Amino acid sequence: MNMFFVKVECVICCLELRSIMDKKKSGSRRKWRWLRRILMTLLVLIILFIIACFVFDHYVQFRKTDKELNQFFTDNHLPGRIGYYTAQGRKLRYVSIGSDTLPTLLLIHGSPASMSLYRGRFRDPDILKTFRILAVDRPGYGYSGFGDPEPSIQKQSEMIRVLLDSLNTARHPIIVVGGSFGAPIACRLAMDHPELVDGLVLTGPAIGPGREKVFWFARIIEYPAIRWFMPRIFKSANTEKLAHKKELEKMLPYWKNIHVPVMYLQGAKDHLIDTSNASFAREKLVNAPYLNIYFFANRQHYLAQYEWPTIKDRILKMYEMVSSN
Repeated sequence: MNMFFVKVECVICCLELRSIMDKKKSGSRRKWRWLRRILMTLLVLIILFIIACFVFDHYVQFRKTDKELNQFFTDNHLPGRIGYYTAQGRKLRYVSIGSDTLPTLLLIHGSPASMSLYRGRFRDPDILKTFRILAVDRPGYGYSGFGDPEPSIQKQSEMIRVLLDSLNTARHPIIVVGGSFGAPIACRLAMDHPELVDGLVLTGPAIGPGREKVFWFARIIEYPAIRWFMPRIFKSANTEKLAHKKELEKMLPYWKNIHVPVMYLQGAKDHLIDTSNASFAREKLVNAPYLNIYFFANRQHYLAQYEWPTIKDRILKMYEMVSSN
């Protein structure tokens, strides 16, 4: 009888042990099930993000095709033409609007953007009767190697110089307008080729080393595993931004070479380009015969779209100033 009870107790212990083991396995399975769900959710989100990047890249490029620009010229009865040229081993696109007997207005866009940003400026009657307009897609933007940036400010300046002294017969006075990251390129052009530039108009200019906002994820985007699916417009902008401080430091010895009048315009609440760039301009443009700094109250960074009347006024005042010399 005692043996019977011993066997029964053994069976009960085995059942209890099995029950405990089953519970542990069940808990372990639930734990791994949640982990698998989390990993699967992350994987789905990553795939959706990559797909969204490709969709964004397809539809948001901040540029217009040759066909769209030509249609714009036709619709607005503008004497514009589109051209391509090669400089520094790069193929660049540009537009020329107006007669080459007129003084020259060269427009250099910021980032991310293209010369298409200036479409509204192309048809301004006051500008058209005063200037021949030249505008270029900077390398890495528009149709100048979209997504393949050139971080060197000096090289970009040399590529754009071709528009003035080789490709076209640019008539003086030549006024160069540079916006945001296009502003230091305009300044470099005046530093290295003073004979080509008669006046500078800088809007929201990123000219002081380390005086613009760099987002925390900027360096992450440069990793090849991530960069391959990033929209091309952001590839160019990101590479340019990360190299910008060192490129501006290279320009520090040459600010004294600028001997032309300068108009500086910026939003007083610019959240991308620090307003201390204005004090940098005052400090470095010691040989500029004229420096006018103007802040738009309550305006942030994007000026070309919202403050064109004032920008145009400064361009025309610059023209009057340099024409009288």
